This record gives sequence, C-alpha cells and structure tokens, in this order.
Amino acid sequence: MIAIRSNLQAALLTIVAGMADAVGYISLGGIFAANMTGNTVLAGIAVAEGQYALAGRRFMPLIAFFLGALLEAALLALAGFVTLGTEAELMVVSLAISLQASAITHFGGSAVSTVVVTSTLARMADATLDRLSPAPGRHLPSIAKPSLLALTWLGYLLGALTGALLVAAMPWPLLVPACLLVIVVTTL
Repeated sequence: MIAIRSNLQAALLTIVAGMADAVGYISLGGIFAANMTGNTVLAGIAVAEGQYALAGRRFMPLIAFFLGALLEAALLALAGFVTLGTEAELMVVSLAISLQASAITHFGGSAVSTVVVTSTLARMADATLDRLSPAPGRHLPSIAKPSLLALTWLGYLLGALTGALLVAAMPWPLLVPACLLVIVVTTL
C-alpha cells in the first residue's frame, strides 16, 4: 500500500510539473515554470543573440526557483530540528512539500526527480541495466525501480499535454495543478 501511495504521489507531482511547464511556456512566451534547465539554455541563447530583456525574463524563474528551494530546505530543517508541536510541524512540512518542485523527491527510499526529465530518463536506463544484468559492486540503492521512473516520466508528459490543452480550454489553467498539489499534500 505504501508503494502504491508513493507511486501515486510521484505521478501526480510530475503531472503538476508538466502542466506548470506547458502553461508557463505557452502563456509566458517561452519561459518554463518548472524546467530550469530549459530556462538556463534559453536565457543563454537570448544573451548570445543580444535579446537582454528576454534573457532577463528567462533568468527570473531561475532566481525564484532557487529561492523556493532555499525556503523549502529552511522549512524542512526547522521542522526537523525544532520542536514545534505536532500541528505546527505538520504545517511547516506541508508548506515545504508545496515547494517540492525545487528538489529531488524521495519515494520508497529512492530518489526520483519530479521536475527534471533528463535525469529521470538517465536513471531509468541505469536502473533497467541494473535489473537486467546486475554486476557486483554496481548496485546503486538510490536509483528507483525502472517502473517508478517510467511512471514519473509519463506523468510529466501527461502533465505537459494536459497543461497545453488547459491553456486553450480555460482562463486560469494553473488552477488545475494547484488543486492537484492540494490533493497530494492533504490526502497522500
């Protein structure tokens, strides 16, 4: 049951990240909400082409993303090292989890990225190789099962597809991933 819940969390979080990226990219003129690798590359291209205003717009999410990750780390440290009482600690952890897109998330003892698809695909290939031909001393316990990695990649793809469709279908398309985040934080 715990593995199913972890897989569901991973899938929902990657769907949310894919939606946010697709909506952001379409609505903001080529700027990703969750894909900082893409924003970095696009900002570099804009600088190289002398489009400094566009480069600045593409650097802004990088700064916000870093600050969100910093805040998440501080909140988790606070909850881990300071006794606040159960309800207050739950609120702090819930707030930190809401910023999850800025960090690698752990599901069932395995590190799974819910926002960086490139590393997910690389880990999926490595984990698949480990499962097919386990070599002595090659086992990396932090690599998730290929099925979980595939699920998170498919979730991101589904989220991007859904996000693109939501942009055309509703005036506030980010309400859908926001609601999914609330569901993940409050029920799973």
